[in-house]
Amino acid sequence: MSSPGTSLKACNTLGLEIDAQSLIIADSAEAITAAWHSSQQRNQPFIILGEGSNVLFLEDFNGTVVVNAIKGIQPEEHEEAWHVHAGAGENWHELVEYTLKKGIPGLENLALIPGMSGSAPIQNIGAYGVEFKDVCHYVDVLHLPTSATKRLYREECGFGYRDSIFKHALKDDYVIIAIGLRLMKAWKPVLSYGDLAKLNPATTTAWDVCHAVCQMRQSKLPDPRVTGNVGSFFKNPLVSAEQLTELLAQWPAIPHYPQPDGEVKLAAGWLIDQCQLKGFSVGGAAVHRQQALVLINQDRATPQEIVTLAHTVRQHVGKKFNVWLEPEVRFIGANGERNAVEVIA
Repeated sequence: MSSPGTSLKACNTLGLEIDAQSLIIADSAEAITAAWHSSQQRNQPFIILGEGSNVLFLEDFNGTVVVNAIKGIQPEEHEEAWHVHAGAGENWHELVEYTLKKGIPGLENLALIPGMSGSAPIQNIGAYGVEFKDVCHYVDVLHLPTSATKRLYREECGFGYRDSIFKHALKDDYVIIAIGLRLMKAWKPVLSYGDLAKLNPATTTAWDVCHAVCQMRQSKLPDPRVTGNVGSFFKNPLVSAEQLTELLAQWPAIPHYPQPDGEVKLAAGWLIDQCQLKGFSVGGAAVHRQQALVLINQDRATPQEIVTLAHTVRQHVGKKFNVWLEPEVRFIGANGERNAVEVIA
């Protein structure tokens, strides 16, 4: 554990009592670079945070935490599409609302996803049939050792399901400083998931979709300002068509969503629910009663209690369905990111 430093309780939406050696709010690429060089001189670990809505700190952090607060939104109208440039420190949902108020549709299915714009490419955030990659034009990154900036276009970002190059090759020495969106003027609503299927595609507006998405999310996801959580704790698992056939033989009602590559996505929340784990708790950590995919800090939970709860959930689902859940959340140890699957295995 590090010696007592700066509290990160307000910097992680699980509301865990965690300290770091130092905390810096950086509103420019130069400020981020300066903080990184300073941490290198002291030979201390360094991480970048947005709103801390997708991280689980396992223990106190032995180095510098930088909150990326680079702001600014610039929309540009082109013949076939709107281009929107946004600083990495812009709140994602506020960016969604900004575009809709400007009469620019395309982000409505991604409404109310917590976090900053700069975090969206890392996870390739997605909801209700739309992923970040569908609207991404480019991502601007800062190379910390050289202070050089680089623009990566969508094809260069290695987007996959809750995955990107920013989790792999560009994980350590690069920081996202801005994103560029390309939102087509020939808009069609995406109404394939949940209550959106009840909307009439001929008359539905982008605002209608946005309001429906917000209603669905608020009905089943707790407000992190009230109850600590990181939204969906686990990824929706992908299985082969063969494995799906086996599962359907035993559980005909299992929700499943065919993917373009031939794999099939399952609903992790449904799998957990079938194990009767809603409300199950370990110490102060619990499975949310309304949405089994959400693990909550119910009563001053410790990181270890959340890890033990995640392990228990994974074991129950794995033994019942032979489907092994993987955390969507990034696990941060004292000296940096840890492999989340290994931690809860």
